[in-house]
Amino acid sequence: MTPGTAVAQWKTYGRLRVFLRPYAGRLVAVLAFSLLSTALGLIQPYISKLLIDQALLRRDMPELLRIAGLMFGATVLGFALNIVASYRYVQISAAMLFDMRVALFRHLQTLSPRFYAQFRMGDLMSRLNNDVSEVQRVSADSLLSVLSNILFFAGCTAMMLWLNWRLFLVSIVLVPACLLTFAHYQQKLTALTRQLRERGADLGSLFVETILGMRAVVALRATEHEAERFRLRNDAFVSTMLRVQMTSYMAGALPGTILSAATAAVVLYGGWLILREDMTVGTLVAFMAYHMRLLSPIQTLMGMTSGLASARVSLARIFELFDTPAEITEKPGAVPLGLVAKSIRFEDVSLSFGRNPVLTGASFEIPAGLCCAVLGPSGTGKSTLAELMARYLDPDTGRVLIDGRDVRELVLSDLRREVMLVEQTPYLFNATIAENISFALPEASRQEVEAAARAAGLEELLKRLPEGYDTKTGERGLALSVGERQRVALARALLRRPSVLILDEPTSALDARGEQGIAAGLRAAMPDATLVIITHRQALADIADATIMIEGGAVRMEYSAKYHGRN
Repeated sequence: MTPGTAVAQWKTYGRLRVFLRPYAGRLVAVLAFSLLSTALGLIQPYISKLLIDQALLRRDMPELLRIAGLMFGATVLGFALNIVASYRYVQISAAMLFDMRVALFRHLQTLSPRFYAQFRMGDLMSRLNNDVSEVQRVSADSLLSVLSNILFFAGCTAMMLWLNWRLFLVSIVLVPACLLTFAHYQQKLTALTRQLRERGADLGSLFVETILGMRAVVALRATEHEAERFRLRNDAFVSTMLRVQMTSYMAGALPGTILSAATAAVVLYGGWLILREDMTVGTLVAFMAYHMRLLSPIQTLMGMTSGLASARVSLARIFELFDTPAEITEKPGAVPLGLVAKSIRFEDVSLSFGRNPVLTGASFEIPAGLCCAVLGPSGTGKSTLAELMARYLDPDTGRVLIDGRDVRELVLSDLRREVMLVEQTPYLFNATIAENISFALPEASRQEVEAAARAAGLEELLKRLPEGYDTKTGERGLALSVGERQRVALARALLRRPSVLILDEPTSALDARGEQGIAAGLRAAMPDATLVIITHRQALADIADATIMIEGGAVRMEYSAKYHGRN
């Protein structure tokens, strides 16, 4: 690793300044307390010199009492200042890292479905949990200590130069060798720490994948296969962890051994100066105290290498998420959107995933208030059509317009309020049915929740459940059947009463009776809304005013006879 690369890696900490800026004033106050505490710590060895030379050797009892009182006062005051500085620093670091978590959480909400389809969930959880926690641990335990030790090192150096500059030169003669050894192992430790994080993410991804697919693992009798996969990944993790531990030990122990040799040289040369009467015993005692305290911050900083390298790697992994650009962004000066009153229009829209075209030159218009069914074979782009309307994706070419406005010009929150997509495999939170229906809509009354549930065909299910609306849906809603989860998600959308409701295979898991109930209730529940239904079911297609056929990337729209008759 070149020096430039090493400097660039440490610049990762510089990216924290955006989160540090709001706390700059409070951090300056903490720094001031830390400086005072460090100064009081630096006084102690010099007080020892006075104790020996001015009191003990002269047998001066009043001076002894005065110096002892001075030593006690400096110790107590330094202790109090250190507690205040540490407590306030932990408070500030916790608040700063909370801001980082919130900023990262908000950024992740801006990323498109394609990001989550490609990024390993275990790796994402590792970054959100383990990496942020590691940064928090190190920032609370280490960064203030680093600052204090650097200040203490500078103070000890100044005092040693003042006491005897020749003895100081002897004490630091081996420091360059120590620092070179330290730098060598620090570089190795950084690379190994990142590798350890990646091995941990591999394990986390395996756990998530296996747990989510546990039914398939059991059904296919693949338990031994999964155990072997776990063993291989765990062996790789443990091997890397052992290498990290050994490198971390060498990074502290070897430079520490070199510094111990410098201590022996100070004792030898300082003793010779006393024998020649060129230096007092008190001066040597004070110098040795500063020398030992000089070694202490160096050794402490070297001991922190592992934590700082780990935090730097964690920060880099966190900022990789921050650096992932959002595909869908709101333009400056975006136009507000009210109720969709005119139409949704596609103008020559094309979209590809990689080299695979999904839509090619799609052009059609859905008038407001229309019920439109989207039909076509699997994999032809029906769900993509819905994601373009709700602007989860943007087209490669062409435009999607709502009431004559390109959706890319609209306020994104307004668009998502008026155009709502209910997916084929909806996500339910581990909460009650009522809480899932009213999720993120706390102002909804119980009567409104119940009305939405009835419109979604949930009445019969709720009658069978002893706890009714207060029934827990379980993790990811797995306490309910797929069809029941779809109905809860539909009720959640109906409660919000959007102008445009897009349903992606809303009855794929329902029986014929349930399907007919949904088909009959949709229009009654939202008489003025535009309904776009992606379906393979004829019962839903039959109630539509128009159908959109997608095949081979081409889109064709046809109006039903009853719609023509009505218009």
